[in-house]
Amino acid sequence: MQDYKYILFDLDGTVIDSSPGITNSCMYALRKMGIEPPKREELYCFIGPPLTESFSKYYGMSDDEATQAVAFYREYYKDTGIFEITPYPGIEELFASLTKSEKKVVLATSKPELFAKRIIEHLGFDKYFSFIAGSLFDKSREKKADVIRYALDSLGVTDISECLMVGDREHDIKGAAALGMDACGVLHGFGSIEEFKECNAKYIVKDSFELLDMLTK
Repeated sequence: MQDYKYILFDLDGTVIDSSPGITNSCMYALRKMGIEPPKREELYCFIGPPLTESFSKYYGMSDDEATQAVAFYREYYKDTGIFEITPYPGIEELFASLTKSEKKVVLATSKPELFAKRIIEHLGFDKYFSFIAGSLFDKSREKKADVIRYALDSLGVTDISECLMVGDREHDIKGAAALGMDACGVLHGFGSIEEFKECNAKYIVKDSFELLDMLTK
């Protein structure tokens, strides 16, 4: 395969299983909005895409209502839900190997950048990352393509062919494609092989171990 210099990672569903914290935060927000939450598994669709988009799409909220729901979500998330996470098996070994091979490990997430940095530091993974890019609380730089572009511009990257985006949902693959970047779907998260094939992911791997094998061949 191609020798990529910059490996960009999504966060939720790719680096960490954040489903407990995200779904607990969603349940809290929905109750505050006067909506009885569904079963936890039905809220997995909130993992990955921008929150305002998901509250609008799945609960028919107006822009103002979705903004309020996100504010309620963050009441729970900012101190509790943020740390209800588990790194995926093999992910730290993957980061360590890439760093040792002088690859640039980059985070590109639709999660607010402040939260993303707190999570990476909490896990002790900050030593592996060349840059952490996320969204802003004012909803700017929220779409995945905007986050990726911000990361690449900040690193001074001009050759997209040197970059690979790794994610677990179609938003990661499509965000990379919008910039002409190759992408890899990882199946230990919340996407599916059908989803990745439909959005033309260049690579699909089962987990961090298979990704490590692929990137170090």
